[in-house]
Amino acid sequence: MLTPKDLKRYDRQIKLLGEAGQEKLKRAKVFIAGAGGLGSPISIYLTAAGIGTITLVDNDTVELSNLNRQVLHWEKDAGRYKVESAEEKLSQINSDIEIEAQNATLTEDNISDLVNDADLIIDAMDNYPVRYLLNRMALSKNIPFIHGAVNGFHGQATTILPGRSACLRCIFRKAPPPSKFPVIGVTPGIIGLVQANEAIKYLTEVGELLDGKLLLWDGLASRTEILEVQRDPKCPECKDYGHGHDASTK
Repeated sequence: MLTPKDLKRYDRQIKLLGEAGQEKLKRAKVFIAGAGGLGSPISIYLTAAGIGTITLVDNDTVELSNLNRQVLHWEKDAGRYKVESAEEKLSQINSDIEIEAQNATLTEDNISDLVNDADLIIDAMDNYPVRYLLNRMALSKNIPFIHGAVNGFHGQATTILPGRSACLRCIFRKAPPPSKFPVIGVTPGIIGLVQANEAIKYLTEVGELLDGKLLLWDGLASRTEILEVQRDPKCPECKDYGHGHDASTK
């Protein structure tokens, strides 16, 4: 149930989503992998929106070179674990929600326990091996997976609904070679907010998701392109999906 404080705090959202929609956000559990450039705007806006429980996982510490884009972290946080810095800021944005900050490296051994009973997984990582791991976990748990990635002035985002849309491996069969890529801070800001918006739409069942679509952002031209993407019947990660699973729906 929404409290009188909730009704006042989320008044502008309730005008769009209704009280029932806001209650869905309050009950929701969201898993965010990464507390950096993408994880900062994603977690800030989902916290402000009133997501009931946010699990945030990262194993890095704050460095000065992070501060052009990782807006959850400030100069005073240099040397701290990112999840500690993030939990401190997010709890001050909204003290009524639960922030589960986990200082951990995501592995095959621990990811299921960390994701636990989340309603969806959000990719705020900077490498494809972990993204593929998140993709497999979303398929395994039959929950949506919201992907985002950035490089320089460019970014991309998609929403994966197991059994209904192309999974990450369908779209990107091979991972690009690892590299220390350049990035301007506004790019993860834009892509992270697209991801947060997808999460809110999914949880409240409003609007049209980016399932089966890949959003491409070109910051130099201020242009967005939407590509249609299809499931790969030979995809090693989702080709057998559907045996014992139903398509993810709310």
